[in-house]
Parts: sequence; structure tokens; C-alpha cells
Amino acid sequence: MFNPAPMSEAYHTIIIGAGAAGLFCAAHAGGRTLVLDHAAKPAEKVRISGGGRCNFTNLDVTAANFLSENPHFAKSALARYTQWDFIELVSRHGIAWHEKTLGQLFCDGKSTQIVEMLLAEARGAGAELRLSTPVREVAHADGRFRLGTDAGPLTARTLVIATGGKSIPKMGATGFAYDIARQFGHAVTETRPALVPLTFGDRFAPLSGVSLPARAFNARAGFDEQILFTHRGLSGPAILQLSSYWREGEAITLDLAPGRDLFAFLRDERQRAGRRALSTVLAGLLPARLVDHLAPGLGLAARLADQPDARLREIAEALHGWHLTPTGSEGYRTAEVTLGGIATGGLSSQTMESRHLPGLYFIGEAVDVTGWLGGYNFQWAWASAHAAGTAIAGQP
Repeated sequence: MFNPAPMSEAYHTIIIGAGAAGLFCAAHAGGRTLVLDHAAKPAEKVRISGGGRCNFTNLDVTAANFLSENPHFAKSALARYTQWDFIELVSRHGIAWHEKTLGQLFCDGKSTQIVEMLLAEARGAGAELRLSTPVREVAHADGRFRLGTDAGPLTARTLVIATGGKSIPKMGATGFAYDIARQFGHAVTETRPALVPLTFGDRFAPLSGVSLPARAFNARAGFDEQILFTHRGLSGPAILQLSSYWREGEAITLDLAPGRDLFAFLRDERQRAGRRALSTVLAGLLPARLVDHLAPGLGLAARLADQPDARLREIAEALHGWHLTPTGSEGYRTAEVTLGGIATGGLSSQTMESRHLPGLYFIGEAVDVTGWLGGYNFQWAWASAHAAGTAIAGQP
């Protein structure tokens, strides 16, 4: 761990937030940099990510994988620090990794390897770290930022806010970044939980634990991945992805057999084994508990041979287009990220510096740039932190 920071000294740069973005920024910002965090341990969200193996980036990162009121904003930072750059860094530290699915890269070992790498890189750049140090107030005067902390006052020429969004408050997430942004004249777009399970009351409690590949979609987007029924609703990668494009009161649609022609399948099965019940035939394609759940509403107890084409088509269309309206989402409690944030119009896309106050930077999840599930949000943390850190290092 770093040596404790001498609290009476002034710094060139203070970074608030010892998470992925904050530590990576410190690794590039140069000496006389102090990283502060109110938590007792650094990079806890990195540690728990990816089931403890850290999905640290994705092979297929493009700006199209991010949501923002300005879809072009992320292009500059992502182009100047790519997934290949981070992969090279991971490999240089001897961290073994593998591709899981859809370009998602995970550590072969534990995610703590990434945390240790970030700490080593920041330490190697001369940065200091102080944990369990909440920042109570921030002011700016005479060209310097003045911070009030529980351990005493601090000053710095440059201030970087890397405290993330509101997701997973039990780990200390707050709206601190948004408060600082507004204090210095920045707009904040609407924030909401993203990459989050959707709730349906107890409707699907009997199906809890059932999963299958499906397509979850609405008018804005669609994703072909696993869905998972839970006691409270729906989860799984396809649902988490779609949640970023969902709003309260809206319906979503599930295609339970994406890429298949269920009408043609049922018609062929009628010819081959017409005495069998519809439910029996469909249980060969879909989880039996799900078929049992759908059977009363779709009349699946009937014999296949007794169903005309029109009826088979009706059943197929229902399974390819199951319309559901969530009652809500699990909220910030389990959301992996926060959608929305500090409006990009007030920031430089090349450096992440404030257009309102020179020397003030916002990076990572706090900014209105939200990635898909699958390592994209970490890549935004690395890219935005690199943009800010290298800009700061180039200052006199």
C-alpha cells in the first residue's frame, strides 16, 4: 500500500475516488498527486466485478456500445486509449486472462490482480493514497482547489472527480460527483439505474432459477443472450442490457426461441408426431417449467394433431413475442452502473476537463457515458482516466 499522505502539504493534483478511474488517472497524472477515498479499501467495485474475476474490457469496444445524450463524446478518449492498450498492460503485469463470450475478457485468477496492478501503476507514478478520508467540502479560489476533509485541509492546483455514480450504495456510492459538478456550474442529465434486473412482483416466483437463451427487446434496442427468472422478476445478460433502454411503464418483449421458426417446427412435428401434446413437444425446446407456466394461457395441453395452421401460428407468434410490462427495477441497490450523469457539453472530450473551470476534471461513471454489459464500462474508466491523466501530466 502507499505511504500515508502528509496532510499539511499542497498537491499539484488531487483525485477524489480510488476506484478504477481514479487509480488509473493517478498512474498517468505524474508526481505530487494524491488520491482520496472515503472507503476503507480501494477499488472495491473492481474486486467484486465479474464474479470476482473482473471483466476488465471487451475485444469489440466502439462508441456504439455506449449511451449518452451526446453519442460522439466518448469517441476521442476511446480511440486514444483502446482495449488493446489495456490488454497490453494486463499482460505486462503477468496477469493471465481469457475471453468468455461476446468479446468479454476476464482474469484467469482473481480480480484482486487488477486492483494490485492499478495500485502498482499509481505508486510507480509517484502518487499517494489516503483512504477512510471523506471530503466534506470543495472550494476554489486564487487558482487552487481547497478541500475540507476529516483529516484536515488540502489544496491542489488540479482536481479530478472520479467518485462514480449512485449504483450499489452499500459499497459507499453517492451522488457526490453530481453535487460537485452542479456547484461549479455543470448540468447533470437524468440519472437512473442501468444494467439492472427488472421486477414483476411475484409473477415469476414459481420459475425462479429457470434460464434460457432469448431475445429481449423494445422499440429502442434488442439483445440476444441468456435471461433468468428470479423470485422478483427477470435478470440475466439480455435483461440487464435492455434495462438501460427501458423506462417505467413501458413493455418489453421476449422472443423465447430467437433464430428459430416455431411455426414451421410445430407444423413439422404435427406431421411427425401429431398425437403428442403441444406442451410435450415444446418442452423439447424450452425449459419444462416455463412451458408449464405458459400452458394454461396458450392451451398447450391439446394434441398437436388437432391444431390447424392458424392455431399453430398463433402459438408461435406468442412465443416469439411475449409482451411483458415490468413493475419496476431492482434500483441502484443492484444496478451495475448509473445511466446519465455529468452532461458532456461542459467537458472537453479530449481531456475530460471542465469548460467552466480550468483544472477541474470529471472521469469514469460520473460522466454521462454508460456502457453495455461486458467490460465496456471499465474500458470507459481506463480511457477517460488516461485522457485526463495525460493532459494533467503535460501541464507545467
